[in-house]
Amino acid sequence: MIRKLSLLAAGASLGAVLTFVGMGGQIPGLSPAIAAGADTYRQLNLFGDVFERIRADYVEEPDEGALIEAAVNGMLTSLDPHSSYMNAKSFQDMQVQTRGEFGGLGIEVTLEDGLVKVVTPIDDTPASKAGVLAGDLIVALDGVQVQGLSLQEAVDKMRGPVNTPIVLTVQRKGQEKPVDIKVTRDVIKIQSVRSRVEGDVGYIRITQFTEQTFEGLKNAIAKIEKDVPADKLKGFVVDLRNNPGGLLDQAISVSDAFLDKGEIVSTRGRHESETRRYSAKDGDLSDHKPVIVLINGGSASASEIVSGALQDHRRATIVGTRSFGKGSVQTIIPLGSNGAIRLTTARYYTPSGTSIQAKGITPDIEVKQDLPPELQPDQVETKGEASLKGHLVNSGIDKEESGSQAYVPPDPKDDKQLNYALDLLRGLQANAAFPPKQDAAPVPN
Repeated sequence: MIRKLSLLAAGASLGAVLTFVGMGGQIPGLSPAIAAGADTYRQLNLFGDVFERIRADYVEEPDEGALIEAAVNGMLTSLDPHSSYMNAKSFQDMQVQTRGEFGGLGIEVTLEDGLVKVVTPIDDTPASKAGVLAGDLIVALDGVQVQGLSLQEAVDKMRGPVNTPIVLTVQRKGQEKPVDIKVTRDVIKIQSVRSRVEGDVGYIRITQFTEQTFEGLKNAIAKIEKDVPADKLKGFVVDLRNNPGGLLDQAISVSDAFLDKGEIVSTRGRHESETRRYSAKDGDLSDHKPVIVLINGGSASASEIVSGALQDHRRATIVGTRSFGKGSVQTIIPLGSNGAIRLTTARYYTPSGTSIQAKGITPDIEVKQDLPPELQPDQVETKGEASLKGHLVNSGIDKEESGSQAYVPPDPKDDKQLNYALDLLRGLQANAAFPPKQDAAPVPN
């Protein structure tokens, strides 16, 4: 049996969804005729020739395992920014993280122009508390330059024993000199869902989609409904800002929690037979109360599935700034003791049949945050999927979209997007996009 895990995330250390596919002794899609092609064998011979030349003549004796690993990873990373090789340790770390607990600093990262770029710091983690911001470029770790390291090598250097410090040298737009930020490593326990009552409104924050997310959402809704009488509850704010993504099944379940019927998302692979459609089951956990979803430039992948489903079905009004724009699915294919490969195998589409790849979800109501004096606009702008080298092209759009603001004030009273959503639910603000009109339904294509 080959166990597969399909990834839905923006960065390197993001979550996955487990699906199981039973197989015999053959690998599908690799027919003898194709495998025996003359061009294929010639290219494989080229690889063998180069490998042997390095083994025989390189100035120092090379690590043969490291050579093979680098070659495999180079082959995968040449495809797109989200395909890569994971050795056994990296694969184990990824599996731990999807369970919602892992060791490290608490940041989601990707590789940009040879530097480690922070997609988002995770709430209430050492990195977030130390002042690491989305969009920061990490140029050195404990004084050692990261240029030339693979993303996984950089991530490994950032991990270490709990309570040990590391100094991140960060380059921020608008600042001439890099900034040193000292972060103390800790066990990162991700509580993916947090909630509170804002007077007569239920506020639910989802930081990422792990195995516990749907249960956390159910508990949050139940607690809010217990704390606020049904006739007093104005509705819910679901905060997906700076949520980098995670498990596909959890994104589907979270969407289903607010829907009674209809398609939630479809995934389409290279062949038509690989198309999968996921639909909602009867039962709205929120009792059909009004819903506003908050997104920004750090909302990616699984977050965009939820936003797109609720927007297309006119179930929620989307407020904030345009999302990241990652519209592809990665499958993790284990390789026994050799780790696993992360391979882009499908694109996903919202219920209306729209791909958000390199485009993102456009909010129904755009609301930008007021920035504090010490921050410049370009310090809190994410470039999005379209800025990643080698990203998949979206042939269904006229032009790719740049990134958007990803700043969230630490004090809720300064949070313009949240306060606007609360005012909408309370009737203190009026906008044609709220409540969403139910005069049309998405038609999958």
